Amino acid sequence: MTRNTYIFMDFDGVTHPWGEVEDFRCLPLIEAVLREFEEARVVIASDWRMLFSMQKLVARFAEDIRPRIAGATPHMLPKHGAELHGLREREAMLWLAQHEADHRSAAWCALDDAPGNWMTRSRLLLTDFKRGFTDEDAVALHRMLRNFRDGTVGSVDLRTGAAAPASLWAARSIA
Repeated sequence: MTRNTYIFMDFDGVTHPWGEVEDFRCLPLIEAVLREFEEARVVIASDWRMLFSMQKLVARFAEDIRPRIAGATPHMLPKHGAELHGLREREAMLWLAQHEADHRSAAWCALDDAPGNWMTRSRLLLTDFKRGFTDEDAVALHRMLRNFRDGTVGSVDLRTGAAAPASLWAARSIA
């Protein structure tokens, strides 16, 4: 049995271009990739999680994908501005620690348009906030999920080919 792979997903700048109509026009392309990977689970990391109920957030997804929405990350309040850098990743790691017995080796990645939210760049699929999730991003997500399935993720950044740490867990203790 294949273990779950978690995708921590932002909405604005990912499911639709940031600052435009919030029509989730890019979500069908993300869902098409998810359908190829039954082990993939979505965890909502968007600020939308603080504005809308889980029921309303889940309803944005196609009916066949809805059961694979694993929840939303907790909201952490930074004590000072410097804590904003990497905040979404810390929230994601807290979610993993709360939901996965072997959270330090859990398979995860992030879809986000803001690089400052994530310290572990090898796990970040950075979208262009002006375009949202594109065909190029779909290829990169497919490659990342395939590498998780094959057990080879973490050794190479999928966009640059550079060596990268597997997780923020390796850099410092989160939980």
